[in-house]
Amino acid sequence: MQEQFGVFEPDFGMLFDDMVSAHGEPVALDRFLQPRAEGEIAFVLGSDLDLPGATVADVLRATAFVLPAIEIVDSRISRWDLTIADTVADNASSGAVVLGTVPHTLNGLDLAQVGMTLYRDEEPVSFGAGHACLGSPVVAVTWLARELARRGQPLRAGDVVMSGALGPMVEITCGGRYRLELDGLGSVESRIEENV
Repeated sequence: MQEQFGVFEPDFGMLFDDMVSAHGEPVALDRFLQPRAEGEIAFVLGSDLDLPGATVADVLRATAFVLPAIEIVDSRISRWDLTIADTVADNASSGAVVLGTVPHTLNGLDLAQVGMTLYRDEEPVSFGAGHACLGSPVVAVTWLARELARRGQPLRAGDVVMSGALGPMVEITCGGRYRLELDGLGSVESRIEENV
């Protein structure tokens, strides 16, 4: 994703209740301006991460489970011609999140090695792996935990954390089914509908 946009530092935004859907629930296309889909791993925290110097071990210990997730990113910036300042101002270009429904613990999982395929109506349209997300999605969540603790707004038990894209995002131009498959973590599907 960083290479796709020429933005070479992490950023973050907020997930709001009305942005989250479950596997298979319809998502209205007209909610968005320039939507694109990307495959991610969502972390659900079982305990707080409030240490400014949080480590990977702290993140692993605090994670209750992970879920496959499709993030529908969106941008108010014309043609996605953006800078890091634009993404920060636009809530990290976040539009919606579709979460899988089968939780997986991190025991024995190397998230850096998790392969990803994103399908649009059964056609594979994006490929990636966990190592594309700052080397590992766990590293990305560790960065976020440190940054938020430093700002005095730490991650808390129960928070859902989107760890970042595992591969290139895909433009959504019309309704359809988007299915993400993650090695060892199952799948999640988003139904984009034009008239909801």
